[in-house]
Amino acid sequence: MHEITARELNRLDAQGWRDILSGPPEIALRWLHAAAEQGVIEAQVNLAQKYLEGRGCDADPTQALAWLRLATNEGHPMGMNLLGRCYENGWGLKKDDVMATYWFRQAALTGLDWGQYNYATSLALGRGAPADLAQALDFFRKAAGQGHAKSWNFVGSFHEDGWAVPRNLEQALACYLRAAQGQDFRGAFNAARLLADQGKTDQALPLLRQAWEQGHPAFRGQMRAYLRAHPVKALRELRLQ
Repeated sequence: MHEITARELNRLDAQGWRDILSGPPEIALRWLHAAAEQGVIEAQVNLAQKYLEGRGCDADPTQALAWLRLATNEGHPMGMNLLGRCYENGWGLKKDDVMATYWFRQAALTGLDWGQYNYATSLALGRGAPADLAQALDFFRKAAGQGHAKSWNFVGSFHEDGWAVPRNLEQALACYLRAAQGQDFRGAFNAARLLADQGKTDQALPLLRQAWEQGHPAFRGQMRAYLRAHPVKALRELRLQ
C-alpha cells in the first residue's frame, strides 16, 4: 500500500470521505491517520473514536487520548465531549467525574447536543458538580430542541416526576413519544407505560415491541419483569423474541 499524500487528501471531497469512512475500517483508518497527522481536526476526532471502539484496529485508549487532546486544544466540540467520556469511564486515564463534567460543560457551551446531554446528566445526578435540576432540564431541553432523542426522554422524566417543573403526564407522554420517534428505546418504553396506564393498550403494544427490538439485554430483562407483573392480561402475555 502506498503512502497517502497531502495532494490525495486535498483532492478528496465530502462524498469521497463518506465513501472511505463507510468502507472497510482498515482503509478508513489509514486515511484518517494521514489526515490527522497533517492537522485535520475532524480526522483526529474520528481517529480517536476508532481507537476507543476498536474499529479497524485494536482498541487503544492511550492513542485515542493523544488525538483527542490535540482536537480539544483547537476547541473541537465532539473532541471535548469524548474527552469527558474518557474521564467519565476511565478510558486510558483515571476516572474523574469532576474532569468529565468540566469537559461536558465545555462541549455543551459550544451548542453540541451530546455535550448538552452529558452535562445535563451530570447536573441531574450531582456527579462531578452540585446537583441542579433546573439547569439540567435547561440543557436537556436545548439538546432535545436539536432533535436529540435521549434528551427528549429525560425531559419527559422531569415532567412525569415533577422535577423542576409541575408534574404533567400529558407533557411527559408527548416528550416520550418524541424520543421514541427518534429511535430511543427508553422513550418508547416510557411512552408505552403511560399509554398502558391510560388503558390504551393497542397504542402501547407497538412501542413495547420497538423498545424490545432496540434495547440491550439488561434493559430487556427489566422489560420482562415489568410485563410479567402488569395487571393488563394483554401485556402480561405479550411474547417478545
